Amino acid sequence: MAYRYDTYCGVYCGACHALRATEEGRVEEQAKAWGRDPEEVRCHGCKSDVFSGHCRAWGIKPCAVEREVEFCFECAEYPCDRLIAFRDDEWPHHSAVTRNLAELERLGLARWLEVQAARWRCPACGHKTSWYDETCPDCGSKVVSSRDEEQTAGKPQDQGGR
Repeated sequence: MAYRYDTYCGVYCGACHALRATEEGRVEEQAKAWGRDPEEVRCHGCKSDVFSGHCRAWGIKPCAVEREVEFCFECAEYPCDRLIAFRDDEWPHHSAVTRNLAELERLGLARWLEVQAARWRCPACGHKTSWYDETCPDCGSKVVSSRDEEQTAGKPQDQGGR
């Protein structure tokens, strides 16, 4: 089955631990580390039929499907309270969603995916990295995590939206 790295909300799934574990055949290992059932971890991206439990919990996909939009920025209610709450929660990789959606709208999907794929690779060796990696899992070089990015980008409220 194909993997989808784009989302309705603007998160880049190519840097997700759950999707990466699925791609790499490590679902059971990741599920054990998180104390979850493997079916809660297994993911091919939120725009596929197989998406993780943590993404199901937010309800963004059903909302976008109901409103017939591919991306939240296409919705008349953008940015809605659900997306703002998602952006402003405790997970640093969520803080980039309105910034990512603005970039996605400006660049188009194909170019945005290229930019994100490059951003979430080790600059030293090119290995894929995840949102919370501080060092490359392959060569050990320092990489920029979502936590680092959030600190340098400023408050989410300054990144588009309300």
